[in-house]
Amino acid sequence: MDIRKIKKLIELLEESSLTEMEIVEGEESVRLSRGNAANPGIIHHAMPVGAPPAWPAPAAPAPQAAAEAATAAEPDVPDGEVVRSPMVGTFFASPSPDAPPFVSMGKQVTEGETMCIIEAMKMFNQIEAEASGTVVAILVENGQPVEFDQPLFVIR
Repeated sequence: MDIRKIKKLIELLEESSLTEMEIVEGEESVRLSRGNAANPGIIHHAMPVGAPPAWPAPAAPAPQAAAEAATAAEPDVPDGEVVRSPMVGTFFASPSPDAPPFVSMGKQVTEGETMCIIEAMKMFNQIEAEASGTVVAILVENGQPVEFDQPLFVIR
């Protein structure tokens, strides 16, 4: 399934009052749900069409534990437009090891400009600026694994 389709599905889920949706295309399926660290937001897998899902029921964390996990997982993020990871993968600051990074601290970026690449399952996905401005924070290091919705950059 194409990453653009998944992004569009995420937008549809966020705009609706639904808490969960599942889409099946042939042998691929995507399940999206509003969740937290204990309940991942995206599960992408391939399974035979007639097979029942074998997912264990997620345990609901205590509200206090969930709040503590959220504050511990997200570092101090400066004010501004936060560019977040749309997927789980590996963060790459440049198109190749010997190339300069796409962006650096203090660089002016325009909306739609490539800021980094996230590699997920041998697919290299360009992450674009969601707003124009100046890069005031780079929150991850080259080659570091990133989680879904993890802050990557701050633009002001």
